[in-house]
Amino acid sequence: MNRVVVTGLGCVTPIGSTLDDFTQSLFSGTTGIAPIGEVEGAPEGNPGVRFTQMARVRDFDPLQYMSTGTATATERAAQLGIAAARKAADHANLRDGHSLEETAIILGCSCAGRSAEEPQLAGLYLRNIRAHPLTVVRTMANSGAAQVSIDLGITGPVLTISTACASGTHAIGQAFHMVRSGMVTAAVAGGHDAPLTFGFLRAWDSMRVVSPTRCRPFSTDRDGMTLGEGAAMFVLESLESAQARNATIYAEIVGFGMSADAHHITQPSSDGAAKAIRMAMKDASVQPSEIGYINAHGTGTQANDATEAEAILKALGADIAPTVPVSSTKSLHGHSIGATGAIEALATVLALYHGQLPFTFGTTQVDPALNLDVITEAPRPLDPNRPVALSNSLAFGGLNAVLALKRFSPSD
Repeated sequence: MNRVVVTGLGCVTPIGSTLDDFTQSLFSGTTGIAPIGEVEGAPEGNPGVRFTQMARVRDFDPLQYMSTGTATATERAAQLGIAAARKAADHANLRDGHSLEETAIILGCSCAGRSAEEPQLAGLYLRNIRAHPLTVVRTMANSGAAQVSIDLGITGPVLTISTACASGTHAIGQAFHMVRSGMVTAAVAGGHDAPLTFGFLRAWDSMRVVSPTRCRPFSTDRDGMTLGEGAAMFVLESLESAQARNATIYAEIVGFGMSADAHHITQPSSDGAAKAIRMAMKDASVQPSEIGYINAHGTGTQANDATEAEAILKALGADIAPTVPVSSTKSLHGHSIGATGAIEALATVLALYHGQLPFTFGTTQVDPALNLDVITEAPRPLDPNRPVALSNSLAFGGLNAVLALKRFSPSD
C-alpha cells in the first residue's frame, strides 16, 4: 500500500484564483460573499429571490486557460474545472516523472451544464428555437473531466462523481484509494461547479434554506446557507514518487470514509455522518485524540450544523469532541455544491501545511447547544501533537464523505 501525498494545488474560487490569493483570504477572513447583482437570463437581471448575497468567481476569463474552440464547447462549470486542473498539474510538474497513461482524473460535479442548458430550454419552450448544436456536449456531467483529459493529455481512468454536496470529497477519496492501491501512479482530483443560474437560484429560494443575508455557520443566529461556485483541484501521488522527483509535499491523505444515511432525501442524520467520520479514522489508523482540526460541512442552516455537531460528538466521544478546533470556510467561499468539498479540502491542506487553522468568518456568538470548539475571530495554530485533520461533506440524499489528512512529516 502506497502512502499518498498532495503535491499540486489549483483553484478558481470566490476568495482567490491563485494559491497565494486563496491562502491570504483564508487566513485573513476575506470573504467572497457579496451582493447578487444582475443574473443572466433573469427578467431585467433580477432573479427575484429573498436572499441578497452569493459567492461568485470574479473576473474569470476562460480564454486565459483554453482555446476559443474549447471555450465554445464548454460552459462555466467545466471551464472552472479545466483552469483549476491545469493550475494543479503545473504546480506539481505532473509531467515530470509520471506516465500520463497511468494517471487518473477523478472529478466531482453536481450541477454541470446549467448555464448552457437553461437558455437553450428557454428558447425551445418559449420560442421553439432550435437548440445550439453543442448543447449536448456542454451539458454532459462528465464534460469537465473529459476536457481536462484532453487538455492535459492524460489517458488513464477518467470519471466524474456526482453526489450533490459531497461530489468533490468523494472524487478525492476515490483518487486516494486508486493511488494507494497502485492502480494508478498519480491522479488529478477535485471538484468544480457553477450553479449560480437564474433557474438554480429560484429553485433554492423555494426550499427556504438560503440565508436572507449571509451564512453564519454554528452561530446562535444562523439562518441558512449562501450559494457559491468555483473549483479546486489536487495532484495526488505516492510518497515514493514524490520523494524521487523532489516534489513539494503539502499534506498526506491518510484515510477516507463514506456512508449513506438511508434516512431522508434532505434531512441529515447524525448516525450516518458519524459513521463516515469513524470510517475515515479507521482507514487512517488514527484515534480521536490525534485529530487537531475539523473543517466542517458547516452550511449555516439550523438542521445541518446541529446534526454535524452531534455526529462529531458521536464519532469522537464526549471527552474529545469538545476539545477539537472546528471551523467552516463556507463563510468565506459560500456553498458551491459539487465543488465545495474540494475547496474545503484545499483549505484543510493549507491549514496543515502552514500549521494555522482558519476561523469561521462572521460567527461571533457560537451556539452553546452544539458543544463544539468553533474557531472565531482569528486563526489558531495547529497543535503539533494532534497533526490529523478531517474534512467533512454531508450531502442531500444522506450521502456522507470524510477525508482524513495529516501534516506531512518525513520521519513518520
